[in-house]
Amino acid sequence: MGAQLRKGVVEYCVLGILRRAPAYGWKISEHLVEQGLIGSIGTLYPLLGRLRDQRLIVAHADESDSARPRKYYTLTEAGRDQLDQFRRQWEPFASAVDRVTGPD
Repeated sequence: MGAQLRKGVVEYCVLGILRRAPAYGWKISEHLVEQGLIGSIGTLYPLLGRLRDQRLIVAHADESDSARPRKYYTLTEAGRDQLDQFRRQWEPFASAVDRVTGPD
């Protein structure tokens, strides 16, 4: 899949991961790399910054389990709304693309 197409949906994939539960960056990146949605963790942090700037996620440090606290990300209500809106639009869009590009 092309980089531009992936870039357009990866932010929503992050919101989807965080909808299930708060997660720290490394865990989010593992999931996205496994799915072939990003190449490395280095591409994730700018994306997380943009989502924070848009107030779709918030970050908080968990200092309980190590000398270096992990930064956990949580979906906000605005993030949940944005994800719901994306999901309502994605299925009809993906179906239309399948119809146009599918086999004869």
